[in-house]
Amino acid sequence: MTVDLQAREIQPLRNTFSHVARYVGDDKPATRYQEATFGAQATSNFHYRPTWDPEYELFDASRSKVVLADWYVLKDPRQFYYGTWTMARARQQDAMESSYQFVESRDLINKMPDELRDKVCQVIIPIRHVAWGGNMNNCMIAAYGYGTAFTAPASLHAMDELGVAQYITRLGLALDEPSVLDTGKEAWLKAPQWQSLRHLVEDSFVVRDPFEIFVAQNLAIDGLLYPLIFGHFIDDHVALNGGTAVSMLSAFMVEWHEESNRWVDAVVKTAAAESEANKTLISGWAQAWSQRMHDALVPIAQMALGDKGASTLEDVFTQFQARCKKLGLNA
Repeated sequence: MTVDLQAREIQPLRNTFSHVARYVGDDKPATRYQEATFGAQATSNFHYRPTWDPEYELFDASRSKVVLADWYVLKDPRQFYYGTWTMARARQQDAMESSYQFVESRDLINKMPDELRDKVCQVIIPIRHVAWGGNMNNCMIAAYGYGTAFTAPASLHAMDELGVAQYITRLGLALDEPSVLDTGKEAWLKAPQWQSLRHLVEDSFVVRDPFEIFVAQNLAIDGLLYPLIFGHFIDDHVALNGGTAVSMLSAFMVEWHEESNRWVDAVVKTAAAESEANKTLISGWAQAWSQRMHDALVPIAQMALGDKGASTLEDVFTQFQARCKKLGLNA
């Protein structure tokens, strides 16, 4: 008896789900990102309006003043969905663990000047509260925004902001005793240098337009804070004065900010290009929130960088304005 095995090619009747095919084409296979994103927004059969906000449907594009014909145009150039995002963050976590092992094995923290360690704690620890605010604001975008291409990356971004807060906490514990966290919280609540920034962060919590929150938090607040603190202060000032270990232990914040800027810029540029009304609206938000953030950072830049603080902040602000212009926003 013989068995004849033959290979047969079975052609699929369709390459992807019908709600995804409307965006990529019937005869074109979809990527994992496209299948996790396109057509996933609930649009009907809500049955009732939310009792806490009956002006809107449960999922309602009119919650934002930004108007888009199709909210799926706000694609993430990183192609992040849960799977690719977790793999990327796992690799970064492994790198951070290696950095901590390297710093601890060579006792690099204790080789730093005490004055420099105190300055790092004074500047960095309160920023974990800003990162927590970023978590809250991106959760709001994920909850009340419209279109999975916009809300799904926001939910991942919210967890990233929480991760930044946790990394800052871990950095503080590596530099000093646990009481340094209480000292940082007390500074955030009472120290004069932090009150303008704290006021700004708390004001952002009551903004109801999810796209304005996106511009305020992800473009303006983070767009000025991270280059100033983790770029000029940590990577330049601290590292050059014997604090290379701090630069190593905050590498995630720098890498994450550069990576997430690709998504933020793509969203802002695409939405602003849709119409002149969108461009004017988003430009106004960017101007208002970035100016408030600039003013709030003046005392912090002075505290962190001394006499060079003002000029460094102006350089950061100039670069931010150039970034906004490149995105098509009004000056």
